[in-house]
Amino acid sequence: MNSPYFQTPKNQWKIITKGLLDKHPLSRNEIKNQVLESWKDIFESGFGKMQLKIGKDIFPKPQIMGFLLHELVARSLAKKHPDKWRGEEKKTDKDLVYIPDDVFSIEIKTSSHKDQVFGNRSYAQEGAGLGKTKSGYYLLVNFQSFGDATGEPKIQQVRFGWIDHGDWIGQTSATGQQARLLPEVYQGKLEIV
Repeated sequence: MNSPYFQTPKNQWKIITKGLLDKHPLSRNEIKNQVLESWKDIFESGFGKMQLKIGKDIFPKPQIMGFLLHELVARSLAKKHPDKWRGEEKKTDKDLVYIPDDVFSIEIKTSSHKDQVFGNRSYAQEGAGLGKTKSGYYLLVNFQSFGDATGEPKIQQVRFGWIDHGDWIGQTSATGQQARLLPEVYQGKLEIV
């Protein structure tokens, strides 16, 4: 699929982003509310026979918190709209699949960084068409880690928009495992919800 931003000057990206988000089946408000509700659910859940509570008994690393948030957002939306949304089931699926039209499916990225998210190195590499597409709608969530929070960690930022495969910049070192986004992508292709 061609990028909706193809040959468009960066100063016009926000207009395209607004149009893409306006036609998405999930409203910005529903997305934000689902993220906040899912984050709250993490702290209300109990684990094991002892019903250990996150933030009281156990303090998971950011990767675990991101995983839980990622799963809860997808599963909660699938439960609320079972005929429209489902979680990832196969390798080619995005994290949140829109059943009627895959173009609206969403990749979810979380980070304990205050304002950036990262992909693994594969996001910046040309694929052989085997896995999920790297272009499309993205939900980016930044949250506090336990080490950075006073009390219960909070969601710092929720952004929604479109990221193209070419927007991901891989680390230059041969052993680098991370991909990042340039500031103009955050500013023009993503909207804070």
